[in-house]
Amino acid sequence: MDADGKGGAFRQAFAVAEFRALWAAMAVVRTGTQLGRVALAVLAYERTGSAAVTALVYALTLLPALIGGPLLGGLADRYPRRRLIVVCGLTRAALIALVAVPGIPLPVLCALLFASQLLESPTVAAQMALTPDILPSEAYQAGIAIQHLTSQIVTLAGFAAGGVLVAAVGTTGSLAINAAAFALAALVVSRGIRFRPATRARDTGGQVRRDGPMTGVRLLVADRRLRSLLALAMLAGFHVVPEVLAAPYADELRQDTAMVGLLMAALPVGNVLGVFLFTRSVPAPARLRLLGPLALAASLPLLVSPLLPGPVASLALWALVGMLGAYQVTANAEFVRIVPTERRGQVLGLASAALVAAQGLGMIVGGMLATRLGVPGALAVAGAAGLVVGAPAALGWHRARVRSETAAPRPSGRRPAVR
Repeated sequence: MDADGKGGAFRQAFAVAEFRALWAAMAVVRTGTQLGRVALAVLAYERTGSAAVTALVYALTLLPALIGGPLLGGLADRYPRRRLIVVCGLTRAALIALVAVPGIPLPVLCALLFASQLLESPTVAAQMALTPDILPSEAYQAGIAIQHLTSQIVTLAGFAAGGVLVAAVGTTGSLAINAAAFALAALVVSRGIRFRPATRARDTGGQVRRDGPMTGVRLLVADRRLRSLLALAMLAGFHVVPEVLAAPYADELRQDTAMVGLLMAALPVGNVLGVFLFTRSVPAPARLRLLGPLALAASLPLLVSPLLPGPVASLALWALVGMLGAYQVTANAEFVRIVPTERRGQVLGLASAALVAAQGLGMIVGGMLATRLGVPGALAVAGAAGLVVGAPAALGWHRARVRSETAAPRPSGRRPAVR
């Protein structure tokens, strides 16, 4: 079945040549990046022998999103999106190629890595903003699901195979592959996606209006639907807590490191299964109605974790959290659809930064709670907090959706106007 239960939306998305190019570029970059992260962790530890420095270098592959999202996401509106993806890809290829140079001083390596990761925000914003322009409305949510599934699968495979590949080709070779992946993705986008002009309106002098991040913030605050969808997405800050507690929980259960890997994989594996089933078996209108209930339900397995201790029960519960988290794909797709096309890059950059911040904060607080309450207690608190915080977000989305549908019913078979 397809996203509407008839068997063709996934195939219809892949039938669009531009979508295939965008998807292939994303998959290539994700694969190279995962390999690069493993290589950087190995390189940092080999060079310093310090776990703290190794953690810092790894964090530099994630933290720049907090800065790049609000400050650079708007570039996807000011400049042609295809051109922005290509330029950022080639620039990142050059930066990572320098990182791969043997013997490069560690501070220089960190600076180059930070600069490369900073450019990820406008790239992702441009890719997300292009997707609804490339795909027909009936295949749009399936396209978002394909991108999400690919990201999750590549992440799992990348961490599993990354160590083997780094051992085979070395850290320098792995980073060179990472750089080549950025260059290849830029080539795929330049050849496979047609040129579209910048969407940001120009003033009477022909110059692009350079509105700051607060313009995007005001748009988020003013639109009840966007506020509610972002709040539902940020519940991931509670749902991600098990991932960071896998190692101490395995130790509490007196399990070996193999169980750590299984526990860490439970969430993404469950999410892949949930997204596949949700997008292929639930009609699109029903998916929108289910956003709130699923967001709340995703916290329940965490809440009951202390009642069902043990490795098997924990794997099942954590996988269930991932499955119920499939609502994130529909929330993402609807969020992008609602944002005016000339503001997509800016607003998506802000939303991405907020989501990263929520997940990072959830991991930090979850770890602190685990030291005081134990892992089961921390999971229960995360689940209870997810329900308390999620209830008003779910109610807000329900009211906003009903009001929107009452004010402007969607005509069947056509893409609704972006408001």
